[in-house]
Amino acid sequence: MDGNNRGGGHSEVLKNYNLGKTLGLGTFGDVKVAEHKLTGQRVAIKILNRRKMETMEMEEKANREIKILRLFIDFIHPHIIRVYEVIETPKNIFVVMEHCNNGELLDYIIENGRLQEDEARRMFQQIIGGVEHCHRNMVVHRDLKPENLLLDSKYNVKLADFGLSNVMHDGHFLKTSCGSLNYAAPEVISGKYYAGPEVDVWSCGVILYALLCGSVPFDDDNIPSLFRKIKGGTYILPSYLSDSARDLIPKLLNIDPMKRITIHEIRVHPWFKNHLPCYLAVPPPYKAQQAKMIDEDILREVVNLGYDKDHVCESLWNRLQNEETVAYYLLLDNRFRSTSGYLGADRQHLMDRSFNEFTLSESASPSTRNYLPGINDSQGGGLRPYYPVQRK
Repeated sequence: MDGNNRGGGHSEVLKNYNLGKTLGLGTFGDVKVAEHKLTGQRVAIKILNRRKMETMEMEEKANREIKILRLFIDFIHPHIIRVYEVIETPKNIFVVMEHCNNGELLDYIIENGRLQEDEARRMFQQIIGGVEHCHRNMVVHRDLKPENLLLDSKYNVKLADFGLSNVMHDGHFLKTSCGSLNYAAPEVISGKYYAGPEVDVWSCGVILYALLCGSVPFDDDNIPSLFRKIKGGTYILPSYLSDSARDLIPKLLNIDPMKRITIHEIRVHPWFKNHLPCYLAVPPPYKAQQAKMIDEDILREVVNLGYDKDHVCESLWNRLQNEETVAYYLLLDNRFRSTSGYLGADRQHLMDRSFNEFTLSESASPSTRNYLPGINDSQGGGLRPYYPVQRK
């Protein structure tokens, strides 16, 4: 890591981090690897340049992503990318998040081709767990695809890139046609109203097909022809798939959103339930409940770094973003990565066994071209063709 924090003049703003190499170049800025100075934990920092966003008239999209990312500071789920803090300045926005060193699921599919069903199922179970947690917290992703699914050191899946996401409200429907065309549901490309969860389920169906077959079910260089295939649900189910997988995929890719399988129904499907890890068998606690769970060992480590115990507890309880909570969650996440490489079963077991509840009284994307003429993209990003088995 760069101990002098050279990185475009961000040293004062990112005084708690040593910036390292650039991991990738985005539309609005860079993503850099960094090291948290106090804890020594590695993170990724996404740097968004406000001037670039203004020039491209993408401020609304970026502001919505930041709003949702701030919500995700409270989201503790093993298969959603962890956001530790969001730092805003007049010139830039810095998003400090979990570093996933095995890249995108897209590249994994390209390198390995179609996966064995057991491996595909493991990843799909993780994806559904993350998507379900988003929906329970009223967030619809709207751009699920292998490029937006990252792999950690143990090849566990993390949902990422919430730039096209939106917050759902009871009784309200969405209409924006956004996402990547090959992964978009028929009702989305048709410009119809949709509630939200059902379009994510469709995208999950396309992802499952890609995992099992190494290609997308709907593919055509001619955009109108691709539209017809998606709207008609026209694709081929390979004969090498198991009967159970051949039963699940059409239920995910049902062109009628009212008849499409739900997350709850996916959970009880025989193919999905096979070898389902215990920690994914039940949804995690709501974030208000999670905020009350404080690990005494990690709390002790944070206090040893020089922070006041009562202030740390109060900050965690109130879900505040500050230096103390960032250090706490970095250390907490690292414990489970280093002991099991899997933020799941071990975490749930330890939470059940040794987490205490504290009360205050007790502890004082690349292209934005819109392929749907006449449909406004007021909620972010037009549909764009996307192919998971080749780079363009």
